[in-house]
Parts: sequence; C-alpha cells; structure tokens
Amino acid sequence: MALYLDPPLWPAHGTHFSHLISDTSLAELHAFAAAAGIPERAFDGDHYDVAEARYGALVAAGAVPVEGRVLVRKLIASGLRIPARRRSSSLKLPLLTRWNAALPGHDALFLDLLDRWGEEHRHYHGRTHLLAVLEALDLLTEPAGLPRTVLLAAWFHDAVYRGIAGQDEEESARLAEDRLARAGLPAAEVDEVARLVRMTADHRPDPGDEAAALLSDADLSVLGETPDAYARYLAAVRQDFAHIGDDDFAAGRAAVVRQLLQLKPLFHTPRGRELWLDAARRNLQDELE
Repeated sequence: MALYLDPPLWPAHGTHFSHLISDTSLAELHAFAAAAGIPERAFDGDHYDVAEARYGALVAAGAVPVEGRVLVRKLIASGLRIPARRRSSSLKLPLLTRWNAALPGHDALFLDLLDRWGEEHRHYHGRTHLLAVLEALDLLTEPAGLPRTVLLAAWFHDAVYRGIAGQDEEESARLAEDRLARAGLPAAEVDEVARLVRMTADHRPDPGDEAAALLSDADLSVLGETPDAYARYLAAVRQDFAHIGDDDFAAGRAAVVRQLLQLKPLFHTPRGRELWLDAARRNLQDELE
C-alpha cells in the first residue's frame, strides 16, 4: 500500500505537473489528497494532477517519488488505470462509428453533439458517460437489435448539461426536436426521441414501456459498477458540481441517493436487474452511510 508521484514534467497553466496515484485503492488516494490539501477538481479518474510547487511537500507527506514509466506500471498493476478509450479526449473515433450506425450522413450533427458532450465543465456527464450508456444498451439488447429512436435518445439525453435537474432534460429534448427535424427524420421518430429524453429526468418509465426501460437502465448502469469504478463516478459527479459548497452538495447528493434507493424498481428490464441491481443497492447504501 503506497502513494506514488512522478516528476513534474508535464507543462500546463504556466507550470509543470506531476501525477499522484495509489497502488491500492482510490479511497486511499482521495484520503491522502484531502489531507495534503489537494482540491477535488485535480482528480482525473485514476490520478491527481499536482503542480510542481507541491512536489516536495507531497514527498515529505509520504508519497514515493518514481519515474513516470514506473508510475504507469504501478497504476496498471493496481487495476485502477482508466484505459485510454475511456478518456473523453480519445473517444471521437469510437463515437463516430456508433453515430454512423444510428444516423449516417449527418456529420455536422455528430460534430455538434460531440462538442457538447466534450464541454470543459463536464466531468461525469461527458463523452465517457455517453459511450458507457451506448455500451450498456448493447448489453441489454444483444443479440437483438436496438430501435434507432433509443440510440438517438442516448445521444441527446444529456446534450444540454448545466447541472439543473429537469431543465437540462427539457432543453435536451427540445434540441433533439429541432435538430432531428432538420435532419429529416419522420415526426413520429422525433417525438419518440424527445419523449425518451424527457423520461431521464426521473427514470420512471411506465409499465410496458420497453424503449424507456432500456434507456433508463443504461443511463443508471454506472450505479452497478465495481466499488472503485463507483468511486470514480462519485468523484466526477462532485467535480460537475464544484461550484456548490461541500455541505450543500452532501445534502443534495444524499437526497438523490435516497430517491434512487426508493425507486421500485431501480432497473426496469430483467437483464438490467441481473447485471446491476445487487451492486447498485450496495453502492448506494454504502454511499448514504
């Protein structure tokens, strides 16, 4: 069990940065960073970016200085490293491939959505989340196909994101109505996509609404991740709401967790319950406690 720090060689913002990692758990990493006064916004999924000025103090506090290549090996061996394909900046190609499976020939719309999902203020609600939802839909429907309206609803469901519950979903639905109508989709499909996007405001699909059940389960699949992946999710959500003080965020987040725990059912498809329900309940209850 150790914390590792590579040399401050990465230029940015007028200085150079090191990477701080744990070879054991994200909980250990977060605890060390908090004790050292490193802000939560410095966390980047599996490491903290720390300015050169902090290097000596972190070593004095117990971080082990190592070469960059050694740090990478330690991170890979720990099982905590996020693969490159999971990082937002490297997802254009896999997302383009998926877009072309849903709405080929509309590159301008794809690029607009890609830019929206890549906005700098997004941490959890970014391109990695979009890809995760699309992959979760694969798991829920394989080997059967997926309606185009569900795929497009996944693309639009957080296309507008300012951290305002309800308003974000409504503006995303209106964006879908405008852009998909311009793209020439039949009105019935446009209406269906917008309906599914609005459903993600409360994740309460009506009984028998298979399309909404699929999108809801895929959107909430992160709740059923491993403890370390769930910890990364929580850290990213906290960064999304960095403008809110700790006490207010904790109170608001606790309310969200209680609401999720009260959803009956939390997952609406048999496959979703099989894949994620037990782990989701454990993760949510552990977070609340």
